[in-house]
Amino acid sequence: MFDPAQLRSFLAVAETLSFTKAAERLGLAQPTVSQHVRKLEAAAKRVLVARDTREVSLTDNGDAMAGFARTILSAHDAAARYFSGSAMRGRLRFGTADDLAITGLPRILREFRQIYPQINLELTVGQSDQLYKRLNAGQLDLVFVKWVAGAKDGTVVQQDSFAWVGLEQTALDPADPVPLIAYPAPSLSRKLAIDALESAGRTWRITCTTRQISGVLAAVRAGIGVAVMPSSLVPDDLTIITRRFDLPPVGDVDFTLIRNPLANAEVIDALTQAIAGRTLKRSA
Repeated sequence: MFDPAQLRSFLAVAETLSFTKAAERLGLAQPTVSQHVRKLEAAAKRVLVARDTREVSLTDNGDAMAGFARTILSAHDAAARYFSGSAMRGRLRFGTADDLAITGLPRILREFRQIYPQINLELTVGQSDQLYKRLNAGQLDLVFVKWVAGAKDGTVVQQDSFAWVGLEQTALDPADPVPLIAYPAPSLSRKLAIDALESAGRTWRITCTTRQISGVLAAVRAGIGVAVMPSSLVPDDLTIITRRFDLPPVGDVDFTLIRNPLANAEVIDALTQAIAGRTLKRSA
């Protein structure tokens, strides 16, 4: 009933909310992408994409179709690989930074395992510095980590900026030390936060040390202090407070995939392609 080419075009529009970006991602002309979406809407007998002069958004039927499209395309690709005799096999030791696991990454990994059921995916979650060390020691094949923008070679999936985060009712006295919630050292966000405060002449104190993003969020929600995290990962119930209290900018961050050159390149390429080009917002 639904053409895979039309579904791919629609899904690209759904994920980028832009016909132009969708066309660039797929290597198609924008009119072709628009035509695919119109034909899919005709086949579904529903309006899937709401368009006006300023923005593109999905209708409720469009949200439903996006879920069906991922399932259909996943099954289609898996069948194509199986019957072409090129079903990929192997082991893939994949590491991801703790806070990147609260994005849409788990869904991407689930889809990847559906498409490549014969790849043994082993997942490690930790801090970026630790994952990078394990990669260099040959213990991981591919890592998805956060680095200062431009600091490491690899495939940059997304660029973001660090922000100071707290409760809406957070109150900070400029004369008092900034109460900082942080990962234990070594930690990129911890180091950048402390360096920024000291460069600005602000005093600070650690009010909570935790190894998991769930701990960071729990401490911020408890009003124990403030934290530094990528802007795109800030939950709806917390607030970016950088400007409110004249806190120093912390800098930009790259979400980067880095590979082990000695590992199975074909398997690594497959997961890299599955993650790259996707906008990794905080999961709902």
